[in-house]
Amino acid sequence: MFPGSFDPPTLGHINIIERSLKLYDRLYVVVADNIAKHCLFTADERVAVLRDIFASSHNIEVVAYDGLMVNFAREHGIGVMIRGVRAVGDFGYEFELAMTNKQMMQDLEVLFMPTDPNYFMLRSSQIKEMAAFGADVSRLVPRQVVELLKTKGDMKIKEN
Repeated sequence: MFPGSFDPPTLGHINIIERSLKLYDRLYVVVADNIAKHCLFTADERVAVLRDIFASSHNIEVVAYDGLMVNFAREHGIGVMIRGVRAVGDFGYEFELAMTNKQMMQDLEVLFMPTDPNYFMLRSSQIKEMAAFGADVSRLVPRQVVELLKTKGDMKIKEN
């Protein structure tokens, strides 16, 4: 499984998903539905856009989940969680999270996948900020995300 907030999904997320499918026959993309986190898009919107992006991929299941990811893994018999890491700071945070998850579910392995160099500096929070100021984000996110961003009243989306 590849969990995340995906608010919004970026080309970096898409890259990790595609590379994960080279390792595994089936992948759950789990959209975290965390009420404590303020997201621009609802969990349903994030699920819908990811399903649209991967509509032709029958070995990807996109779902929202509002609990601990280890519980999702346990409920679905998942033994591997994939986490993308961009830099040392990401790795430190992700390593601590992996150790916490390991305490709750010893059989869960965490695979750290380094970001493709093309997406090294790409963060969902930056996409939202850039879009809010009218920057062209069309080279950073899938077409479906550009369209979804346009539905948000405070976004001033431009495209090339």
